[in-house]
Amino acid sequence: MRNFFLALSGLLLAHAANSQKKVQLITLDPGHFHAALVQKSMYPQVDPTVHVYAKKGLDLQLHLDKIKAYNSSATAPTGWIEKVYEGDDYLNRMLQEKKGNVVVLAGNNQLKTDYILKSVQAGFNVFSDKPMVINEKGFDQLKQAFAVAKKKDLLLYDIMTERYEITTILQKVFSMEPVLFGVLQKGTAAEPAVTKESVHHFYKYVSGSVLTRPAWFLDVEQEGEGIVDVTTHLVDLVQWECFPGQTLDYTKDVKVNTAKSWATTISKDQFTELTKLRDQPAYLDKYTDSKNDIGVLCNGEINYTLKGVHAKVSVIWNYKAPEGTGDTHYSIMRGTKANLVIRQGAEQQYKPTLYLEPLQNTAAYEKQAAAVVERIARQYKGISLKKNDKGWEVVIPDVLKEGHESHFARVTEKYLEYLSKRNMPAWEVPNMLAKYYTTTQAQKLASKK
Repeated sequence: MRNFFLALSGLLLAHAANSQKKVQLITLDPGHFHAALVQKSMYPQVDPTVHVYAKKGLDLQLHLDKIKAYNSSATAPTGWIEKVYEGDDYLNRMLQEKKGNVVVLAGNNQLKTDYILKSVQAGFNVFSDKPMVINEKGFDQLKQAFAVAKKKDLLLYDIMTERYEITTILQKVFSMEPVLFGVLQKGTAAEPAVTKESVHHFYKYVSGSVLTRPAWFLDVEQEGEGIVDVTTHLVDLVQWECFPGQTLDYTKDVKVNTAKSWATTISKDQFTELTKLRDQPAYLDKYTDSKNDIGVLCNGEINYTLKGVHAKVSVIWNYKAPEGTGDTHYSIMRGTKANLVIRQGAEQQYKPTLYLEPLQNTAAYEKQAAAVVERIARQYKGISLKKNDKGWEVVIPDVLKEGHESHFARVTEKYLEYLSKRNMPAWEVPNMLAKYYTTTQAQKLASKK
């Protein structure tokens, strides 16, 4: 009998060890720096050996250079071991060899949706950069991919880093305090209840050095138009903040009212500075005028309703930020008692800052605000209110502030938690579908104009 229990114990331990099997990453066709940022940190449950499948070329080399830089960093160096397969048949090799269990995707968006579908069909979990889809046809493929993932018990998830930005987190937290915020207004088309605007730049620094963009980044057929790219984050935040924990049905809850797109001009010299290429590839000719300027359809605006609430999201791409500045974000949620506003302009020294602006400020409201913030500060240590002429600035200690690159570790940790504990909230998948329905329907509407 003793031997029986020893054997049983051994089987249980083996089962437990198997259930805690290390995650083995595969990086497929990396073409965007977000693929490398997933590996800027190490994770205890992730095997340090990562298999990379791609064509030989600049995209692959830039990716490997970033991983090498993280491994040799003076502060918190990583220890990744990259096993690389280079060849035109990289996708089939990955699907056949099955060297890992999680496929990381960040690159050419024209190819990405097909990669997602084929990966889940082959039994891989997928951790994908946004956008998962860039047009209506891709949305139909994504629906199929989620259905396959559900049937095979696989985790398909996109990288929503902006949920981990502290001013956005606190905007959501404050909006869930009826005594301060009231309830979210319905808004109008002229004055939406929630507005999110994002300004980005082609020329930027990543991990301390100037980012080299692949030439295809300027081809909206490969990268996706701006209205389906960065707006993915903004639409996600509208859903996440306005309807926390609620399952959305894109067939009923989303109505795109108006959408528009417009171009940013990139000169020949700027093209060379961005890509390190002297000559542009032929696929950019269709966007190029007689002066060799490239018109990139990277700007977009969507006006829509979500469960009857009016929302507006917009993204603008400039070539280069003025010295001392960078990408910026503006957001407002309009409540029946107060507005919650994130500003990131010159007055804020280009750092995102949250404001609480009551519609009617009274002594009683001020007392309530102090009490609520004292309670919130128990979880978010050190936050406080600083009075101004419109209400208050929410003062956030530096220890709570993380940069965009650090957010990749946070969202990766969340993905790994969902993968090991199988505890992803039921609303995540339908809300991803609602998000990509919104962006692709907006793209379809804007393209008609």
